[in-house]
Amino acid sequence: MTFIKITEQSSLYDNLEEKSVLELLTGINREDQKVAVAVEKAIPQIEKLVSMIIPRMEKGGRIFYIGAGTSGRLGVLDASEIPPTFGMPNTLVIGIIAGGEKALRNPVEGAEDSREAGWTDLQSYHINSSDTVIGIAASGTTPYVIGALHEARKHNILTASISSNPDSPLAKEADVPIEMIVGPQFVTGSSRMKSGTGQKMILNMITTSVMIKLGRVKGNRMVNMQLSNAKLVDRGTRMVSEELGIDYEQAQRLLLLHGSVKKAVDSFKADS
Repeated sequence: MTFIKITEQSSLYDNLEEKSVLELLTGINREDQKVAVAVEKAIPQIEKLVSMIIPRMEKGGRIFYIGAGTSGRLGVLDASEIPPTFGMPNTLVIGIIAGGEKALRNPVEGAEDSREAGWTDLQSYHINSSDTVIGIAASGTTPYVIGALHEARKHNILTASISSNPDSPLAKEADVPIEMIVGPQFVTGSSRMKSGTGQKMILNMITTSVMIKLGRVKGNRMVNMQLSNAKLVDRGTRMVSEELGIDYEQAQRLLLLHGSVKKAVDSFKADS
């Protein structure tokens, strides 16, 4: 039976080059509105995955995103945002893209076509059964990602997939398949559009909810964020000031001394 890829089906819009800029933007926006609905339908599977990840990470496990092209880049992007946002080491959420770092900016010919390369790339991190591997592929047919999940599962590693076609080969290799069915892309086959948008939303949901449950947020604030620029120092200072009821200057001295909102607040309270 031939596997049907919704992601490759013809766009609902045609003669795009003849449309006005307003018509193009309106059409893209109309299609984008379908993405949040598709992601909402996937929440039960996302919840299942997050609930399985949390105890693994509490015991030292890591999250690995693995993908090719746009999917791979989005995994690397989400992973790279964890240290500055939540103050976690860059070794806990790791993005792997077919073709390596070069592929972040340039296509690497044939990189996604090897079923063996994905697992080889994972092995370089000494991956183990405490870890989680999340394969990302809009089509659900990328050999690099399928092979990685297949081998990870054989080694008793928790696997999940994010794809935009139902019952894909990739989903069959996942303990927790997440299927976000957004329909044909605005430009036929351009999965960087609706599929990519939905993937980013799901990755945000996974890591944000995991980090909250691991204690990296207090109330609704990023109390462990890295103080890497003046804007973040100012934000952190105001957090400390409001939490402790002290003036801005004292709060900033505390923050810079201790390096994070959480440490500054905890130290002040311990000394009070």
